[in-house]
Amino acid sequence: MATPIVCTRFSDNYDLKEELGKGAFSVVRKCVQKPTGMEFAAKIINTKKLSARDFQKLEREARICRKLQHPNIVRLHDSIQEELFHYLVFDLVTGGELFEDIVAREFYSEADASHCIQQILESVNHCHTNGVVHRDLKPENLLLASKVKGAAVKLADFGLAIEVQGDQQAWFGFAGTPGYLSPEVLKKEPYGKPVDIWACGVILYILLVGYPPFWDEDQHRLYAQIKAGAYDYPSPEWDTVTPDAKNLINQMLTVNPAKRVTASDALKHPWICYREKVASAVHRQETVDCLKKFNARRKLKGAILTTMLATRNFSSKYDVHGRSIVTNKKGDGSQVKESTESNTTLEDDDVREDKKGTVDRSSTVIAKDAEDVRIVCPNKTFSQHSTNSCGSARKQEIVKITEQLIESINNADFEGYTKICDPHMTAFEPEALGNLLEGMEFHKFYFDHESVLTVLGKNRGINTTVLNPTVHLLGDDAACIAYIILVQYIDKQGVPRSHQYEETRVWHRRDNKWQNVHSHRSASVASTSNAFSPSAISK
Repeated sequence: MATPIVCTRFSDNYDLKEELGKGAFSVVRKCVQKPTGMEFAAKIINTKKLSARDFQKLEREARICRKLQHPNIVRLHDSIQEELFHYLVFDLVTGGELFEDIVAREFYSEADASHCIQQILESVNHCHTNGVVHRDLKPENLLLASKVKGAAVKLADFGLAIEVQGDQQAWFGFAGTPGYLSPEVLKKEPYGKPVDIWACGVILYILLVGYPPFWDEDQHRLYAQIKAGAYDYPSPEWDTVTPDAKNLINQMLTVNPAKRVTASDALKHPWICYREKVASAVHRQETVDCLKKFNARRKLKGAILTTMLATRNFSSKYDVHGRSIVTNKKGDGSQVKESTESNTTLEDDDVREDKKGTVDRSSTVIAKDAEDVRIVCPNKTFSQHSTNSCGSARKQEIVKITEQLIESINNADFEGYTKICDPHMTAFEPEALGNLLEGMEFHKFYFDHESVLTVLGKNRGINTTVLNPTVHLLGDDAACIAYIILVQYIDKQGVPRSHQYEETRVWHRRDNKWQNVHSHRSASVASTSNAFSPSAISK
């Protein structure tokens, strides 16, 4: 185990490099350790903006991460406190999300899913052995160490993690992400390590078929499903999954936490221990196809919340830290604080106790989940799922402006592209290895160096089709659109090729003009193994 370097100032031992991402009151930048030249990721927190409770959470996160040293956990190497900033120095993880990697693979089988969940369970078992409950296991927190084939899965983000003694069960507050919450948390019963196993069961279910076991647009019905453990294995997609895989899921998704399998016992399950003999090695294309849609939906949710927090016209709905301020259904004005770092994570205030030492469980918690957000505008209330006919014209407007943007890309028209995009737009691109990009420099580079005409030649035909555009309106001046791009073309050898990828774009209207403020593009899925990547085609 590496010994943390002791120093008084961050700059004594590290050089800061480019920005990798941003949070509400933190920024993540690449850094280089001066004595060794090793690269790390530094999470830099502006402590001046932290409340006393936020500071306690930060100290808890650092304390937990310091004692977790495992190949399947993003490792904390250093923690440095200065007057205005706190620096957390982590592994530099460059492989992106596990689920994004799966959909880009040429082959994915039940045996691969077994290997994935084994690594996740190894990380969870290490946490539990060290008295840590993660509380927010979900796809966004499952990363890959690098882009190398077979790179290790890494569990990240211990912002909601808690410390427990042995098999302690207590009410630690309402925390987690809606689709991954366990029945005992939803019932506000004492809980502990088994909540992580429940989330692993949800993740394993998704790994096998590409969609979650519990799903409903209405959150109350979703929670009712979870509390009842109401899931099934519908045909035909589950017909080809082995009984052993279903057996492990059943043990993980047991409603009674006392009867739920532990991480150490799950690792001994035949479907994991003897995967070569038990797990099917047949390619699961339908799972990959469903997982693409699942990923696109997750990214759309994140984009919706990113826009809501970033656009000024919604600022009255948020406090100084960017947390939403809402009232409960009784209309009594109770306010709810929500996590600012995760687009679907929710968390209670500190567990409150009365003079008798009993826990106050009456606080209202509203998930920061895009499906449940309601934006109140003058004379109207919009849902992101609204189908009100008055919004149909604006939805068509969003589709049209998106098509114009895609046309500017195909024509290598950077000037036209910049007229439609916010100069400070943010983006997730596969080439950026999961890092959030800001500004136009990345886009300009590709327009300048890899235009479509340069790559394919003027006589090579390209046909770009926008498939299944789905628009979600966020008030009067913001919208999100998710769609699939199908690109058909002739390569230099005269062979017809095609590929497709998902895109999500967030639009904001300023001065009666729509501008693209955020985009997310998935990795390309080609019809043949040697087809061009989207960056080589559409830039």
